[in-house]
Amino acid sequence: MPSPLHVLQADITTLKVDAIVNAANSSLLGGGGVDGAIHRAAGPELLQECRLLNGCKVGEAKLTKGYRLPAKFIIHTVGPVWHGGKRNEADLLASCYRNSLQIAASHGAHSIAFPCISTGVYGYPVELAAQIAVTTVNSTLPQLDSIREVIFCCFSASDFAVYQKLVDAAAE
Repeated sequence: MPSPLHVLQADITTLKVDAIVNAANSSLLGGGGVDGAIHRAAGPELLQECRLLNGCKVGEAKLTKGYRLPAKFIIHTVGPVWHGGKRNEADLLASCYRNSLQIAASHGAHSIAFPCISTGVYGYPVELAAQIAVTTVNSTLPQLDSIREVIFCCFSASDFAVYQKLVDAAAE
């Protein structure tokens, strides 16, 4: 059976999957990086719905409609800011992936795409974040019947290489 994990170098807002994950800030009202790109591509209705969610805590996740995106849903999760690994960052980042997958499954999603959560302005080292992402997704998927495809969507070629190496190793 082929692995459900895939790595793409792409713009996450263009992916035709059931759910994309937004690496959001705690306000859920948009920001820079992938968060800003998702808000721009989804349209102003997304901001209106996000205002009703009363923000989101680090490690948790909340769902909205996809609006103008090809994805049916957007799952907003708030990753930890990197403080050298001394403030429970690894557990909080793993929680982002676990909670996002559980919300997607509870809404019947078969496919989900993740950005590289916390690796941008939040400063999480890509190699460490990718290891947590792949390990957490691999350990969580067997508990969720509906999800058949997980995409790690990387913006840069260097991030793509890191994730691809880990996904390949996990498939062996």
